[in-house]
Amino acid sequence: MADGAPGRRGPAVTPLGPRSIAALSLVSLLGLGAFGWPLLASAHSAVVAHAADAPWLFALLLPLLLAVLLAQLADTGLEPKAVALLGVLAAAGAALRPLGAGTAGLEPMFFLMVLAGRVLGPSSGFVLGSVTMAASALLTGGVGPWLPFQMLAMGWVCLGAGLLPRTRRREVLLLAGYGAVAAVLYGTVMNLQGWPYIGGLSSSVAFVPGDPPSANLPRFAVYCLTTSLGWDLPRAALTAVLCLTTGRPVLRALRRATRRAAFDALPEFGEPDAPARG
Repeated sequence: MADGAPGRRGPAVTPLGPRSIAALSLVSLLGLGAFGWPLLASAHSAVVAHAADAPWLFALLLPLLLAVLLAQLADTGLEPKAVALLGVLAAAGAALRPLGAGTAGLEPMFFLMVLAGRVLGPSSGFVLGSVTMAASALLTGGVGPWLPFQMLAMGWVCLGAGLLPRTRRREVLLLAGYGAVAAVLYGTVMNLQGWPYIGGLSSSVAFVPGDPPSANLPRFAVYCLTTSLGWDLPRAALTAVLCLTTGRPVLRALRRATRRAAFDALPEFGEPDAPARG
């Protein structure tokens, strides 16, 4: 069961098997390389910004997300109802995103992604976060070179929630704190996607192609503090408040749904029943 049964000390989630670990590691390494490679690119690279590599990243990301889902299926035996639940949660998250539309950084979908990632576990959570961001982009018309990076970043947010310690003591407080930190880190990571576009400008916060990371990273820190922190902090505050105020009932509802979807059901292979003898 996705949720702890009476008598258990803490909630259990879908186990993270070896295939799931391998698939998540592969897609995360791809994401880290995609976000960070402009820091290592030469000054004369014609594609130092992400506009040219985003379509390739998107094309690689989709089959890798399917690989993560198939790996979890191989490790734990997901039922069709569990896959359907992922679709329902992705639709709910996509519907929440336009409510804030990024105004002052207020994005209510973050709290649902944190709570769902907590309940579903790291593997299903990563898939949920990525698919939700893709669905919300189609809903809001936010499709662009930033989309595959948003999918990766939101997948990491849900993955981290699924890796939190399995305890129900002050669970909502733990999730609220994680949600606040994850909301700020999401904005920081996404800055790595947009920052190379201002490369070459005569500014103390501009990305300088070809400069070593030791020179570019301090500029990036100042860039984050002076540009995006005003959006990241309200997002963090809203996520924490929503987790604190609605966390318990939402967690109960999600755990009830995952129990019915048999998220941790293992495949069973038994002998066929012997024919009855007359």
